[in-house]
Amino acid sequence: MKKRSRIVAFLLLLVMLGSLIGVTVSPIIKDVRLGLDLQGGFEVLYEVKPLKGKEGQKITEDVVADTAGALRNRVDVLGVNEPVIQVESNNRIRVQLAGVEDQETARELLSTQANLTFRDADDNLMLDGDDLKEGKAKANFGQNGNPVVTLEMKDPDKFGQVTAEIKAKAPENVMVIWMDFEEGVDSYKEERMKEKPKFISAPSVNEVINSSNVEINGSFTVDETKDLAGILNAGALPVHLEEIYSTSVGAQFGAQALDKTIFAGIVGISLIFLFMLVYYRVPGFVAVVTLSVYIYLILTVFTGINGVLTLPGIAALMLGVGMAVDANILTYERIREELRVGKSVKTAFSVGAKSAFTAILDANITTLLAAVVLFIFGTSSVKGFATMLIISILVSFLTAVWGSRLLLGLLVNSGMLDGKTGLFGISKKRVHAPEEDVDTLDLTTKFDRFDFVRARKKFYVVSMALIIAGIIVLGVFKLNLGIDFAGGTRVEILSDTPVTAEEISSTLEKIGHPATDIVISGDTNNIGVVRYKEEFKQETVNKFKKDLKAHYGADPNISTVSNTVGKELAENALKALLVAALGIVVYVAFRFEWRMGVSSIIGLIHDAFFMVAVFSISRLEVDITFIAAVLTIVGYSINDTIVTFDRIRENLHKRGKIESATELADIVNRSLRQTLGRSVNTVLTVVFVVVALIALGAEAIRPFSIALLIGLLAGTYSSIFISAQIWFDLKKKELEKTGTLKVEKEKKQWGSDEPVV
Repeated sequence: MKKRSRIVAFLLLLVMLGSLIGVTVSPIIKDVRLGLDLQGGFEVLYEVKPLKGKEGQKITEDVVADTAGALRNRVDVLGVNEPVIQVESNNRIRVQLAGVEDQETARELLSTQANLTFRDADDNLMLDGDDLKEGKAKANFGQNGNPVVTLEMKDPDKFGQVTAEIKAKAPENVMVIWMDFEEGVDSYKEERMKEKPKFISAPSVNEVINSSNVEINGSFTVDETKDLAGILNAGALPVHLEEIYSTSVGAQFGAQALDKTIFAGIVGISLIFLFMLVYYRVPGFVAVVTLSVYIYLILTVFTGINGVLTLPGIAALMLGVGMAVDANILTYERIREELRVGKSVKTAFSVGAKSAFTAILDANITTLLAAVVLFIFGTSSVKGFATMLIISILVSFLTAVWGSRLLLGLLVNSGMLDGKTGLFGISKKRVHAPEEDVDTLDLTTKFDRFDFVRARKKFYVVSMALIIAGIIVLGVFKLNLGIDFAGGTRVEILSDTPVTAEEISSTLEKIGHPATDIVISGDTNNIGVVRYKEEFKQETVNKFKKDLKAHYGADPNISTVSNTVGKELAENALKALLVAALGIVVYVAFRFEWRMGVSSIIGLIHDAFFMVAVFSISRLEVDITFIAAVLTIVGYSINDTIVTFDRIRENLHKRGKIESATELADIVNRSLRQTLGRSVNTVLTVVFVVVALIALGAEAIRPFSIALLIGLLAGTYSSIFISAQIWFDLKKKELEKTGTLKVEKEKKQWGSDEPVV
């Protein structure tokens, strides 16, 4: 009965989970907010400065907050869903508008000062916005049915006096209506000669008008009158806004990026599921169930906090799947070890799960440290990546530790798996009889022929050679810094047909923006990436986009970063790396010992430097997402090192006392051999995802994915061949001084055949 009830409970849980996900997943997916890189739109970072002519104006927190409020009112006029408007660094405002179709109009409405003035033909100020009643501007139609904007004056007598003065100036009896007139720059007499003058309109005044109702008439469309009325009602900005960073993404780019990255995710995650089923059998099936629940919970939590999903965010979700399966693999490998020494399935499950817990906890905390640092120092989409990574780590701990144990525990305690080691992926010939009294420390592995410690100096030489070569390469080629760090403008052109650098160069020259830094990418060579050292102003960006869309049929992506922002991003990136590294080394030293902390940080520096060197050689562009990749690897790479150190510590406890370097080397070698299979499997599952992103994902995150792949391989290498070996050398010196290393011997965890609850 007990056996049947647990199996029934297991099946009921599967049905309940499947039904819950099946019924609710579609509404949840529909509620996911897509970032501008997935649906098009633009992002602008404004620096708040005093108005021209008011240099003594103080930019206080209240002034910035009021300005942000005015911008929000203007966005409401546009009808944009869920805009993001944030105050940063006390004097900056970041605006993100995803899904905006008419980006040019939206940016103009945001940045225009909205200082409405009425002037005569000699540019003398007659009336301004203070003379208007607040909130009374309306989009309307004139006597001829043409679109107009109607206003209401506070004092009709004052308006009558002004019109009388202008009437008397015939034949120059025009009332010129300006938006954001610049003293000493703008002139009615110059602008009236142009095809598209800067003033809104210049009606003739032939009679005195003693009325509070004013009609602004010009060559308006209906939408333009709505926008103008809305912006006037929102109010003039109390400050000057200077763009110091901007990026715009065409809708075609966003849709393509979303489709490609989701497909890459499905392929990568499917490969992980297949691997787990083939290699771990029944526990692998449990992992597939909990990983499916993990993805569902991630999306649920992310929509619950009203998060914005970006390309890096999808990458973080996929990476999180690979990291979540890490905990499963660690637990299953421990259970398999206990089964191999002859323990029952129930005892192996209990002891294995208990033994794996500390390593899982330590690994998750170190990765969490890196993710939190990334969130604090990151900006925009990098914050989105960090947010998704943080949620992934927390949820993976819930599903991989608690969820997997609950489901697998039901099957184990039902008795249906008793004696069936094949269902755990272990052949019976590899299982020792209980009477042999074999310890897990003495189990043979596929890597027993490797003497890692003896060959450590060779590894040191290889790493030193790579580091020296990297230093030389960096000195000669330096890094190919993207505009995030170097400043300037980046243009990404999407074409329906393959393009060449020569063809794009010719097109750019024709439209007045010649360039030599052109790179062709895309699956069919249909994307051209152009970089300029100078920063493009808003007017330039608008014209550039029109010209390129007319030629290629799709809106280009254009990003502009000022030198100031570039330097700040570089400084923040360095701070983030230092803080993350310091936090990790302190934690590892606290949880283990200082030698392990030092060894870990040397390994991490090795990994980070190797990633930098490869990017320098390959000339791949280094942008802010590269820093996100480095920090992710810093957090993830330490996982392997921690698992190795956890096993070394456990094996030291089993020995109790070390009296020679040979014994110490044996402990290190055995620990590495025991954890190497786990290291290979965990890095393999993440590599499935990363390779899928590189091969099938969007172009925008390809450099990020390549950086992750390089870091994963370097991290696995350093945890085995560098960090563990450096610890051995440091510990060997301690042994030479003391003569004996004494460690409190761990109590044998065999107990009875019943699992510990």
